[in-house]
Amino acid sequence: MDWDQFDLNPKVIAALKKADIKSIKEILNLSGADLQRLMKLSSADIQCLLKTVSHMLRRNSMLTALQLYQDKDHLTSQRQKLSLGCSVLDSLLKGGIPLVGITELAGESSAGKTQISLQLCLCVQYPYKYGGLESGAVYICTEDAFPSKRLQQLIDHQHKLRADVPAEIIQKIKFGNSIFVEHAADLDTFHNCITKRISLLLARGMVRLVVIDSIAALFRCEFGVSDSVLKARYLQTFGAQLHSLSTRFRTPIMCINQVTDAVSESEAAQCSCSAVDNRVSPALGITWANQLLMRLMVSRVSQPEQSTGVASHHTGSVRTLGVIFAPHLPPSFCYYTVKLEGVKGIK
Repeated sequence: MDWDQFDLNPKVIAALKKADIKSIKEILNLSGADLQRLMKLSSADIQCLLKTVSHMLRRNSMLTALQLYQDKDHLTSQRQKLSLGCSVLDSLLKGGIPLVGITELAGESSAGKTQISLQLCLCVQYPYKYGGLESGAVYICTEDAFPSKRLQQLIDHQHKLRADVPAEIIQKIKFGNSIFVEHAADLDTFHNCITKRISLLLARGMVRLVVIDSIAALFRCEFGVSDSVLKARYLQTFGAQLHSLSTRFRTPIMCINQVTDAVSESEAAQCSCSAVDNRVSPALGITWANQLLMRLMVSRVSQPEQSTGVASHHTGSVRTLGVIFAPHLPPSFCYYTVKLEGVKGIK
């Protein structure tokens, strides 16, 4: 048992290791007095330890069919989604990003992947009434520096983007204080990040969104062509760990992915949604695709296409957001633009 993952005083963790206690079962099989004598801790520390490990067991308990049917608590609602902060984009996704599962956002450079992810980091902090989760976000950078200047621009213009939210509510939210930035340039650092630091933030209720920008960067230099089996095992392991975090804490996982040229008809067919460029396909192959609940793709609309149809009425670069696959959505797409205040869909 890795006691460092528990929200415990470092003194208690050190005492657990010194007493060679290796499981929750060992703790619960001993009385409070026995634990106090064995670990040489105060009664208050022992009570805190017992409360923490008991809560860990209860949190993983199953829900009955009756509880799901009654569905009185919004935290257990299967219909609850995380809004993207735009009614057009939310309409495309039937409410927003599902709370349980891994959502992938793939696309070429400058297509708007990071813009959407930053907007989600702000949306998660809004009250439930306005599509948020009343919590913070973790943003894991695997290659580029965190775009802090752009984030500040979005924060400063939230009143323009979220006209549906009263100004006094926006002013009360300290957006910058609830976004935690991590940097993980290799697989070992990334593993340590999601299993320890992020798990602790989730356990404390400080965050309800995890963004990984990008998942492909971790594997680009680590593996050669001959390492495909080992690469697949790592992808399955990370996928399982992210699924576990998402399920335990009802937290959306947003993974940004890059694209590669589609060299076969089967690869092109994976991105066959109209208005999505089917000459490219998301990186990491079928092994990673099997870990996903939902795959979204973004792309820039070419200049000839912008001169006709809906795109002609909007200045600036027009982009598309497409649903490639999801268990609850048909393949579909919408147009959007990236403005100073954020990402806005085009009706």
